[in-house]
This record gives sequence, C-alpha cells and structure tokens, in this order.
Amino acid sequence: MKSTDTDESDADEDEPSEGRSPALIATAVALPIALVAGVLVMGVLANRHPTREPLVLGAVGAPAATGPQCSALLPALPEKFGDYTTSELVQPAPAGAKAWQQADGGDAIVLRCGLERPMEFNRASPLQVVNNVNWFDVRDSTSGAASGTYWAVDRGTYIALTMPDNAGPTPLQEISDAITKAIPQQPLDPGPLPN
Repeated sequence: MKSTDTDESDADEDEPSEGRSPALIATAVALPIALVAGVLVMGVLANRHPTREPLVLGAVGAPAATGPQCSALLPALPEKFGDYTTSELVQPAPAGAKAWQQADGGDAIVLRCGLERPMEFNRASPLQVVNNVNWFDVRDSTSGAASGTYWAVDRGTYIALTMPDNAGPTPLQEISDAITKAIPQQPLDPGPLPN
C-alpha cells in the first residue's frame, strides 16, 4: 500500500496547481517594471525641455518707450537668435522692452527702446557701425561682467541692447537689420565732452 500512496503523491505534484497561473505572475512582475521605466522616461524628457520662468525686468527711465519709433520696432524684432528665443516677461513689463533667453534660462539678451541718451555718450565716444546702425558700447570693465550694453545712437530715440558676451554677433546684426527697417536714421546728438 505504501507504494500506491507514493505514486498518487507524485501524480499530484505533476498536475498544475489551481492557485496562480504563470501568466498572472509574469504580469505582476512586468507591470511595476514598466511603470518605473515609464516614470524614468518621462523624467528624462521633462529635463530636455525645462520650463523657463518668466523674466523680471526692472523699470528704467524710458520716456519714448510708447512712442512711434518703439511701436514700429518691437513687432519687427526677431523671435529667436540661434538658441535664444523670446522670453515671457513678468507683468507689468516695462514698455519698450523685449528679451530672449536660452531654453534653460541663464543670462538674457534684453532690448529696451525709448531710453534717454546714455550719460557716457559724448562727442569723443567711439562708435561701431553694424548693418547701418551706429552703436556705442558701454562696459563695466571693473566688475568683470561677462556682458555689455550696446546703444543705438542714431535713430532719434535711444535703444539699448544688453547681452552676454557668449551670445555672439548674430543678435546685434539682426537687431540692427530690424532697426534699419523700422526706424529712419537721424543725426547723432552726443553729449558734451566731459570736463
């Protein structure tokens, strides 16, 4: 009799149990793995296109910012320069201003139109002409800043373009083209020589 019982218990071990099927176990293992992989992929994709915060621009004296020259210039400006695209400005944004940043933020290119003549601009100021626009370059060489401000000084209103040194020449060239098309050239009006 003993041998019969052993044969019956061996037969029971060969039959599949009614508890959990192999497909159910495989699904239970694969589902969490797929979920974790999906979360990781979404994280990588989100970091490729980080959201850029709106840019805060402080107010400056710009008495002609809402005038006809700036009203003609602002819509004529490019939307992008290479990796720099138009930035959203925190409201209320100053009149006559536009900015561009890279996708990850960082130093911005900022244009302000309708400003008063810069104090540094006088009859002895060196100018550079870029695409028919006379620019006066102002830099603070003592602070070690990696940016500078160029002033368009021949349009009847003053336009300042502040940009990081690593932005290259393209923004200055393309903005000069937009200025040339939107605002007619005027005679220079530098300040007097300093005492």
